[in-house]
Amino acid sequence: MFKLEYVDGNARYGVINAHGISVETPVFVPVATKGVVRTLLPEEAWDAGSRIVIANALHLYMRAFPMVIKHGIHDFMKWKGIILTDSGGFQSIKNFPAKVTDEGVVFTMPDGSREIFTPERSIEIQKSMGSDFAYMLDDCPKYPYGRKRVIKSVKRTIEWARRSQGEGVFAIAQGGVDEELRKKCALEMAEMNFSGYAVGGLSIGEPKEMMHRMVEVSTSLLPEDKPRHLMGVGSPQDIINAVKNGIDIFDSAFPTRNARHGTIYTSKGKINLKRHGIKGDVIDKACDCYTCRNYSLEHLSYLFREKEQLALRLATIHNLRYMNRLMERIREEIRNGGDTDKLKEEFGINKRVK
Repeated sequence: MFKLEYVDGNARYGVINAHGISVETPVFVPVATKGVVRTLLPEEAWDAGSRIVIANALHLYMRAFPMVIKHGIHDFMKWKGIILTDSGGFQSIKNFPAKVTDEGVVFTMPDGSREIFTPERSIEIQKSMGSDFAYMLDDCPKYPYGRKRVIKSVKRTIEWARRSQGEGVFAIAQGGVDEELRKKCALEMAEMNFSGYAVGGLSIGEPKEMMHRMVEVSTSLLPEDKPRHLMGVGSPQDIINAVKNGIDIFDSAFPTRNARHGTIYTSKGKINLKRHGIKGDVIDKACDCYTCRNYSLEHLSYLFREKEQLALRLATIHNLRYMNRLMERIREEIRNGGDTDKLKEEFGINKRVK
């Protein structure tokens, strides 16, 4: 399922095998919360270089469960690559009517009824959908939080992990920004039977330097022979930093959401396409995506300013390809013993085109 091929410092290059395909890591995974990468055909996400997507089991269970069960999640999504499914635990703090108890998370369904997601029920739902990798139900505290809340989160998450072990299941380590609790959670989970390990509960408002310190603490204690997933982190700068701390998988709505709001990322820097006065033929000379091959920068900006739906699609294609090209170069630098920091200049990271 996962083979670690090279290690350069703490940075790792490996291969994940599932659903009949092999995917190199580190890898960026676009978010397909409701079974689709927003605005894109599955083929467009594939052509942009994506081979894994992550869907949300809670959303699909609430709105489309009979269809997903009938067809299987791959056919439902029309996705020929690998599919990860998140449990929905994070949604307990994100605009969902929910109550977290020691037994599980109680969600309010669209029809007003209440249903409890226990650790076992969460895995059962994901497995019945046919996802390649299911993620355990975790207790993610909302930031900012007190230490007592994080202690309770770690205790619950460890107990739920014991009830969720199995082939094809990823654990999710919690611990907030408390180094001692992060160590406790990672150490206990490392002894359990999981196919992979995720670092959760970060990138929710805590300082960036604290986030990267917690990643470093967690990965130092997780099994070396299993893939490591940093959940919800997708900015290029954060990815490069986390790769150096031993992370293999990233998922985030960062590039696709920004695209829909008119921001694209290029080798020259970040561009706000809604700004008036944008000129130029070439969007990004380093990019080989459909958008860059067929549209000018001025044309793409025009589509955004005119609020044409095509603009969202074209920008999403470009940003997704940008992320996948970045991951390709990161993997190349790891294999060759190079310096991933030099990619910041190559990919225009932390720059803005005025």
